[in-house]
Amino acid sequence: MSSFDEIKNLYQNLKTEWNKRKPDFKLCNNILLQIKVGMTKHTFLPTTNVEASHKEYLIARDILEVGVQCSIAMHDIPSFERYMAQLKCYYLDYRDKLPESANQYHLLGLNLLFLLSQNRVAEFHTELELLPYDIIQTNTYIRHPVALEQYLMEGSYNKIFQAKSNVPSDTYNFFMNILSNTLRNEIAECLQKAYKKVSINSATKMLNFNNTNEMNDFAIKKKWILGQDGYYVFNLEEEKKAVEPIPALQIADFAIHYAKELETIV
Repeated sequence: MSSFDEIKNLYQNLKTEWNKRKPDFKLCNNILLQIKVGMTKHTFLPTTNVEASHKEYLIARDILEVGVQCSIAMHDIPSFERYMAQLKCYYLDYRDKLPESANQYHLLGLNLLFLLSQNRVAEFHTELELLPYDIIQTNTYIRHPVALEQYLMEGSYNKIFQAKSNVPSDTYNFFMNILSNTLRNEIAECLQKAYKKVSINSATKMLNFNNTNEMNDFAIKKKWILGQDGYYVFNLEEEKKAVEPIPALQIADFAIHYAKELETIV
């Protein structure tokens, strides 16, 4: 059996499991690892047999798409990055050789959201420039991360929190949660610097938690102290060392000495 036949058999096993109502993600991941080994023995570059090459492209793309989604389901970010880096070649470099995948903009949009969640804004814009203008303006999967980036630039964090309830796909929730947690940490840092204390109700609202229990869990991690009056007292940083007094006498002596030296020169 050729290496490509082995990959096709593994691919069929992968699709069978992946298409189940509740796929076993660990099993899918194990099959993907076996396929990865098989891919090292077989090239997916163009061959003289156009039909076979075309089929290989489609199978490889489909495998990588499952790999991306399986990585999200298992919360494996490094694996997501690896699969996505390979998959983009089939979307962008081979766009004239292959029919458009139904998952293409779903996964490209997911990659844009990933970059935002990692604060890799420059890479976000680089990836965005590779997409057609009309897709950026009209495609639901792409418009969502584009809108989020705009909210970030405006500082409209409340709109980002609200966008969590309006994701174009459940797969977006993983990176949306990461982005929300990053924003909460930034807001919390600002609160600590701007106030000595803040009420639990105000903090719950500003950090966009659903209830005070969620707020308390967050506060415990931040080591905020909740007083009996219902206010969080922030752990103040160590008092800054008292500014050393200016050595006035030494400065005066130096100035007098400097003046005398000038008189000598003159």
